Amino acid sequence: MTLTLSDVTLTYPDGDGRLTALDRVSLEVPAGSLTAVVGPSGSGKSSLLAVAATLVTPDEGRVVVAGTRIEGLGRADLAALRRERIGIVFQQPNLLPSLTAVEQLQVMTHLSGRAARAARGRALELLDAVGLADQAHRRPHQLSGGQRQRVNIARALMNDPAVLLVDEPTSALDHERGAAVLDLLTALTRERSTATVLVTHDRAHLDRMDRTVAMDDGRLTAQVPAV
Repeated sequence: MTLTLSDVTLTYPDGDGRLTALDRVSLEVPAGSLTAVVGPSGSGKSSLLAVAATLVTPDEGRVVVAGTRIEGLGRADLAALRRERIGIVFQQPNLLPSLTAVEQLQVMTHLSGRAARAARGRALELLDAVGLADQAHRRPHQLSGGQRQRVNIARALMNDPAVLLVDEPTSALDHERGAAVLDLLTALTRERSTATVLVTHDRAHLDRMDRTVAMDDGRLTAQVPAV
């Protein structure tokens, strides 16, 4: 399964006119591959993620998530698609302070109606996959920044998504921890065959990507050479 955006245009109200956030953007991300999107602030990177996550409906163009075209889907169907097929890793983990690491993941399954016992087993498996099996019962304040980001990643994988969307995962981490998080995302992308899109300002780790594209003024302008 892939993520495909074809000739996507997205505009927002801007005074008496419209501001173009995405200008005929086309992007295809195959399963099991990782594409980085780089570019300056305000270039359209966040808008691209929002459209790919089905959080925003574009004015024009086609969006296909794991074989499902989003045009014409109602609010409930879009919510189900996000819940079942899309994982989102936010820039800030936003973990609930009162919950342990394993409970952070279990919360995700209440929306999908999975059995509690199965959810706990899945959560422990994912924490092991991100190297946190021994931290499962710690709360956020007991974890380092890198560990909290790993919980964030595991939480996004809880419902076995086909598409993984990652927003600036290393922005609050030092170079070493940032590299470890990107190594983890690369490995999980391969192992779980997700179509992964990673938005980043940090060009230090682009050699890990299968493809890197640049955004400028709402357009995908170029493929960036590996560094």
